[in-house]
Amino acid sequence: MCVVQREAGIENAFAGVAQAYADSVPILVLPSAEPLRREGVPPGFDPVEHFAGVTKWAATVNAADRVPEMMRRAFTALRCGRPGPVLLSLPNDVAAQTIGGAARYEPVPRWRPGADAAAVRRAVDLLFSAERPVVLAGAGVHAGDAHAGLLRLAERLRLPVATTMNGKGAIPESHPLALGAAGLSGTAMVDHFLRRADLVLAVGTSLTRWWMAAPLPPGVPIVQCTIDERDLGKDYPIEHAVLGDSALVLEALDEEAQNRLDAGRAPSAADPTDEIGSVREAWLAEWEPLLSSDEIPINPYRVVRELMLGLDRERAIVTHESGFPRDQMAPFYVSLTPLGYVGWGHSTQLGYSLGLAIGMKLAHPDRPVVNVMGDASVGMVGMDLETAVRAGTGIVTVVLNNGVMTGYEAHMPLASELHGAKELGGDYAAIGAALGAHAQRVREPAEIRPALERAVRESASGRPSVLEILTREETRIPTYW
Repeated sequence: MCVVQREAGIENAFAGVAQAYADSVPILVLPSAEPLRREGVPPGFDPVEHFAGVTKWAATVNAADRVPEMMRRAFTALRCGRPGPVLLSLPNDVAAQTIGGAARYEPVPRWRPGADAAAVRRAVDLLFSAERPVVLAGAGVHAGDAHAGLLRLAERLRLPVATTMNGKGAIPESHPLALGAAGLSGTAMVDHFLRRADLVLAVGTSLTRWWMAAPLPPGVPIVQCTIDERDLGKDYPIEHAVLGDSALVLEALDEEAQNRLDAGRAPSAADPTDEIGSVREAWLAEWEPLLSSDEIPINPYRVVRELMLGLDRERAIVTHESGFPRDQMAPFYVSLTPLGYVGWGHSTQLGYSLGLAIGMKLAHPDRPVVNVMGDASVGMVGMDLETAVRAGTGIVTVVLNNGVMTGYEAHMPLASELHGAKELGGDYAAIGAALGAHAQRVREPAEIRPALERAVRESASGRPSVLEILTREETRIPTYW
């Protein structure tokens, strides 16, 4: 829930709500607003009008006795269907009214739509007939808490599982059937199996065709399982669909698959685990020089390796920042638990990871929470480290400081050449310390893990930590599409 004042508060919240809408995050936004008698009078800011495009539902509470009704509708929208933000605007004069004694609010449950039995049978027919099926799991697996169902179906039918960037970690990425994640960058396993697929089972993903997602091969039949009918055939023609909650859909698919196996029918596909292991081994060998590099300034891929080795990945929650921190982390950080790595980026605003980390720490105070930022993104939102200090939210913010906006000379060549527009500068550890955080600057690879361990210990006491790591500009990312 996010409560903000009218005008400046809600205006500044727009970017965060837009990001939540893009990444299907359920947030109740409660801004105050101009009195009803001033509604529509310029220059007053109407949050309902301006936030309508980035919320599931936006409305004005125009009478105090409507609060129970409107909160019931708000939480129904938050708990049912595709997740997303909801906004209820509260005019100042309505806020001063008294709710009568008869008004009563009853919490609403989460209602989940199940899968059509005929649609499930047809989907399993296609799965059993395919010789090289691939599962593509999205954020809907997380939203529906469908991780166990996905793993059961994958193991039962020996299905290789790739994920979208937002679906990263839908199954443990150390699992022999896991292909890893694919966004702008991705693993060679995702590329290898998607290119050869003769069926894609897409679960909990909108299958949006854009530059931040691995494209599906043309002409390959797609079975799309989603809770939102607006996703169906949106960007890709689909062979078949199963509408419903991801957990219930996967449960139904798994039950039907087991019935086929019990009846003596075997799927056409061979067990892919050896092939997955072979591709993974070759891919990691190719990138090992960067992941284990001893160069100074530090290679950012070495930072990713040290994070993996230095954190308890069964407990830690890690998230990336937009840009190269995302593209370098998402393929190589191996997530072991659901939402142990929080992937995001359908809007990709710089600085989102800091607020996201603070929220995750508030939700999981007993778990280490780490966000990895570049120097450009911390420049956007770094003063909110003081918010974390004041709130006692012990997050660990890793700043990859290479002094530039990586690769931006390709986007603004003249400005970079003539005015140094891509160049940055700052001592972010000093800024963090001045704001009350534990802070350390790291210059050598061997210092990373001890510094990380100190930062995690400090954060356990409620004190945020800033770990500034001086890195080199590294433009190489694993992109295959």
